Amino acid sequence: MPSIDPDRVLGDLYELRKIGAYKTGVHRPTFSPEDIASRRWLAERMERAGLDAHIDGIGNVLGFSGAPGRKMLAGSHVETQNHAGWLDGALGVIYALEAARAFAADPAMAGLGVDVAAFCDEEGHFLNFMGSRSFVGLLAEQDLDQARDRTSGMPVRDALAQAGYAGRARLTIDPGRYAGYFEAHIEQGDTLESSGLKLGVVTAIVAIRQYRIVATGEQNHAGTTSMARRRDAGLALVRLLAAIDRRFPEVAAPRCVWTTGRITLEPGGPSVIPERAEALFQFRDTDPAVLDRLQATLEGLIAEANRESRCPIELALISASMPAVMDERFQAALEEAAERHAPGRHMRMPSGAGHDAQYLARKLPAAMLFVPSIGGLSHHWAENTSDEDIVLGARVFVDAIAAALQQSGE
Repeated sequence: MPSIDPDRVLGDLYELRKIGAYKTGVHRPTFSPEDIASRRWLAERMERAGLDAHIDGIGNVLGFSGAPGRKMLAGSHVETQNHAGWLDGALGVIYALEAARAFAADPAMAGLGVDVAAFCDEEGHFLNFMGSRSFVGLLAEQDLDQARDRTSGMPVRDALAQAGYAGRARLTIDPGRYAGYFEAHIEQGDTLESSGLKLGVVTAIVAIRQYRIVATGEQNHAGTTSMARRRDAGLALVRLLAAIDRRFPEVAAPRCVWTTGRITLEPGGPSVIPERAEALFQFRDTDPAVLDRLQATLEGLIAEANRESRCPIELALISASMPAVMDERFQAALEEAAERHAPGRHMRMPSGAGHDAQYLARKLPAAMLFVPSIGGLSHHWAENTSDEDIVLGARVFVDAIAAALQQSGE
């Protein structure tokens, strides 16, 4: 099997960590000066590794192997959430780069290669999974016309122009070039750490259904309006959310999760009864039947609330993704490599977070590998994984790609 260079893997990760450094983490939002610098840095690293590097018209960084035979595509993303962690995304990109270097240095891998990808804006500053959606042909020009930075409001086309990417072609996948797609990632939870395990072989990536829930009441004075006659939209919304939390455990699967990410009240004065209350609500699971059951329950709870409340409540679906099942052969390759390097210290598990792999899986067989997140912490500047676990994950990742590529040629 190809051999990795642990010092090179760690060195690249620590070097990338310096671009946009914030406390012990990184602040590198999409198309910020730091993000653009990280893309230039990565393209240079790809060229040094003998790859043909390109930054395309959506900001994807792609390094193509010159190997004549079948190739594996591997990667993740390099932008971060605001003031967040140094490994979310970066780990998978550097693992992919190391796989390309290890293949090129191993005569036994002659003819086989690894293409490396850093897909733009997986984190959704402008548009969730913008780069991977573009690469697989699922991003329309109209989507780009409407996309705005969620913090500043800048249109994505203006950001692309400022970055120097406007006018470049958006590269798209050639499925016939690849045996599949591999992605490595920090777990972003505590399942591995709490179980005393070192590696997670992902079975499926969850689907996410996101909703806007709006209650409408009547704005009035908080001191002079009696409790009997007031129509408090905020209270109606909170009662519904409490009912959801009571009812969902009865219909949810064991790993299902649901979240109210934001609540806004209007007009929002301390002495004003709110006339409008809005919640952004989502739930996640890997089973479409469970997702449908949760949606039916949510709709039923809102119908119940509307029969009893003086504040009508409306539900709007914002987005609904599909679960992505990982390729069984690739799962086996990861599992075999994990057993070689960490006997008995690995498990199969679903991913509770979305990843670029869910879009690549629409075009290619796909696989994901998790390494532990210390304290289960992610999307936070204190996010971390031990150097030992990073190196172990890289070894397993590269071994599994080698095995999968060799098997694809048989």
